Amino acid sequence: MPAQPQTGPVAGRLPADTLARNFADLHPPLSAHEARVAADRCYFCHDAPCVTACPTEIDIPLFIREIQAGRPETAAREIFEANILGGMCARVCPTEVLCEGACVREAAEGKPVQIGLLQRHATDSLMARQGHPFTRAARTGKRVAVVGAGPAGLSCAHRLARHGHDVVIFEGAPKPGGLNEYGIAAYKSVDEFAAREAAWIMEIGGIELRHGQWLGGEITLETLRDEYDAVFLGIGLSGVNALGLDGPEVEGMHDAVTFISALRQCEDLSTLPIGRDVVVIGGGMTAIDCAVQAKGLGAETVTLVYRRARERMGASRFEQDLAAQRGVRLIFEAAPVAVEGEGRLSGVVFERMGEGSEGLAPTGDRFTLPADQMFRAVGQRLGDASGLKTVRGKVVTQGSGRTDMDKVWAGGDCGVGGDDLTVTAVAQGRDAAEDIHGTLTD
Repeated sequence: MPAQPQTGPVAGRLPADTLARNFADLHPPLSAHEARVAADRCYFCHDAPCVTACPTEIDIPLFIREIQAGRPETAAREIFEANILGGMCARVCPTEVLCEGACVREAAEGKPVQIGLLQRHATDSLMARQGHPFTRAARTGKRVAVVGAGPAGLSCAHRLARHGHDVVIFEGAPKPGGLNEYGIAAYKSVDEFAAREAAWIMEIGGIELRHGQWLGGEITLETLRDEYDAVFLGIGLSGVNALGLDGPEVEGMHDAVTFISALRQCEDLSTLPIGRDVVVIGGGMTAIDCAVQAKGLGAETVTLVYRRARERMGASRFEQDLAAQRGVRLIFEAAPVAVEGEGRLSGVVFERMGEGSEGLAPTGDRFTLPADQMFRAVGQRLGDASGLKTVRGKVVTQGSGRTDMDKVWAGGDCGVGGDDLTVTAVAQGRDAAEDIHGTLTD
């Protein structure tokens, strides 16, 4: 008689070769020939809608033309001029709703130019074959503090260093990269790319990285303002929202962010425990990443439940379809109301939701999903705002990231305009750096 699958989170549900396949590169890179063929499909539009759709406004037709001509490193310089984290963005951007979603080929044929893969081909080529593509300007004597070594902080620091300013990045975590290092699915960024990219960015010179430095702990905004000519906050969202469910305190309830971070830092995935019946609550990219990876680790059933309709999900349709293809069950218009279990989670109770003119409302129709592990992915909240003006849990900024406090700028997920996308954070860090540079050199 075959052994019954173990309940509760246990390690080693799948053999090593299966785990390797489940966590292989989601979009393997193009060969040089494949890249030339893909580039040939571009119309090189004069008023290219793909450029408008890119938060960093990369000149996409120009860099694709360089690839078509067999000059991927030249293409990469064009990309990096606008987006110094172009390598990671090529891997993690939801291109299906940004550049590729706006592609003329998509509108005409339903098959866009493979902009993301072409961008990766170019940036990987340069990073592998050449040194850092930019040189630093003469030192200005100005010092800028950047809090957070995530996409916004790295982008800001690099642009400031290019202008000749001395930059110190204060980072709480052991590694730089922020969301790119700790918060995205492992199959989207393999071979420690986030860490390698961060090290490559800092080759510009003039950037010092200090770890173990948390705002409100080891450092304060008041001290930074006294000691530096300007401060940029790229602190992300460190807190995790609660669900407020009825029921007992039981083992098996976790937040998705911590799970993804642990998985990203795990050297041997066979040692990472996962439940047999997993429930993920949420509708964004984090929820999808959590659910797909739970299935990839060997969970027998994984169910993602979102309280609104499918079209309201924060995750793109591509991500939703990816989850379904990987074996994740998707349930819409249902909200968690209670948990069940004696000491350990055994089930999650949901109520069907209806959406009318007054918003979401419970219908009274309840159902229970068996679960020995549950992950919540219902959004994150701002940590220490250090007296800055906030609205809806984010720092209020004006223009290119200026806050209501003198000498302080902010960008990325912690700011009101942040949208949980690496590419948006990069754009905001870059633009804040230009504004800081203008202020310091007036």
